[in-house]
Amino acid sequence: MDFQVVVLAGGTSKNLVPLVSKEVPKALLPVGNRPVISYVLELLELSNLKDLIVVVEGQDAAVRVGSWISGAYVDRLHVEVAAVPEDVGTAGALRAIAHHLTAKDILVVSGDIVSDVPLGAVAAAHRRHDAVVTAMLCSAPVSGPSESGSSVGKDKAKKPGRYNIIGLDPTKQFLVYIATGAELEKDIRIQKSILRAVGQMEIRSDLMDAHLYAFKRSVLHEVLDQKDTFQSLKQDVLPYLVRCQLSSEVLLNGAPQTEENGNEKASSQNNQLMLSQILANSSTPSFHELYALGPNVSTPVRRTHKCCVYIAGKSKYCVRLNSIQAFSDINRDVIGDASHLSGYSFSPQNNIIHPSAELGSKTTVGPHCMLGEGSQMGDKCSVKRSVIGRHCRIGSNVKVVNSVVMNHVTIGDGCSIQNSIICSNVQLQDRVVLKDCQVGAGFVVTAGSECKGEALAKKEK
Repeated sequence: MDFQVVVLAGGTSKNLVPLVSKEVPKALLPVGNRPVISYVLELLELSNLKDLIVVVEGQDAAVRVGSWISGAYVDRLHVEVAAVPEDVGTAGALRAIAHHLTAKDILVVSGDIVSDVPLGAVAAAHRRHDAVVTAMLCSAPVSGPSESGSSVGKDKAKKPGRYNIIGLDPTKQFLVYIATGAELEKDIRIQKSILRAVGQMEIRSDLMDAHLYAFKRSVLHEVLDQKDTFQSLKQDVLPYLVRCQLSSEVLLNGAPQTEENGNEKASSQNNQLMLSQILANSSTPSFHELYALGPNVSTPVRRTHKCCVYIAGKSKYCVRLNSIQAFSDINRDVIGDASHLSGYSFSPQNNIIHPSAELGSKTTVGPHCMLGEGSQMGDKCSVKRSVIGRHCRIGSNVKVVNSVVMNHVTIGDGCSIQNSIICSNVQLQDRVVLKDCQVGAGFVVTAGSECKGEALAKKEK
């Protein structure tokens, strides 16, 4: 299909501290005992999109991510890992690797997406409409974004978070308005030319920008080059392209469109040709094509370009791991309602216990649980709706509920862990009680400690 794929894998995202660290960048955070980036890579592989550039913020993080990918996907994907400076933003990351982008169209995917939406369908919609950009939208998660990061495991009966205000044309194929971030609190102001051209607009606040875009490469290069202050694809590049789609400033296919003050005869011939092409097309012309013609065919061609959307079906799963709350939610989902994404076969008891794991007397692992390779549990333990990683050592009379325990964790006798995240190589001494906590890698929680709503971590050197 001649698409080049860029996976934006991030680095050590500040809003995921203490889960991320220099040793565990965001891309390698475990979801169902697999690095989160593996979900995107396998989705791309299923869509036969195998030529990838994975962009990682920070040289050390890039080395770690590249090492894992080369071991896990050898002979399966052609992956080039590129390191960019930290905190350059998504547009800055693409600007830094622009010289590597050579295909006609570029598919940009966030490395923190866990989804079953076929990416090939997004690419096909982009080509079908000859768009400059196509954005994938999906239903906003019910739990909404986490405000503090300490709300892991809280009641899910929340209202959906308002992620964007989206304006769609009547066919729901074209993006005619978008407000994100701070703009959500402002009054909606819509250009008259857009309203006149489109006729009517559907305003949606229940859709999330999935941070998955198809771009026409020539346009992407031009915008990144000329708008050097743009840092974010979502908040800068996409809104800019949407705003100027009926008075386009970009070069399509690397060549300028007909100038409005150009030769009148040539303009008229171009209009006649465009009109004949539209009439010959069996499908209904888009409002861009009709607007470009003007009120009659003698009017000079107006510059337009198309900004399209691909809206994932409501039955599809699509969530980004961009907060501590999301980390907990996604881990819960891949061993629950979205278990088809886990890549594992669940037992008749609806759980996954690795054959090498060992359970003590009267220990129970309930439905929607995962117990990793080589982990050992003592007597009279209980695990409910939780993920336990590889090679963990868990004592007796331990309770784990609605939690994620990563690899090589040691948990002493009599501990109680609820709605918490325990990172790798943590040691919980006897009788520790944790509720709504996150414990960073390598931390030691002393015997008898009781913590609620805390983030416990070593100080970074």
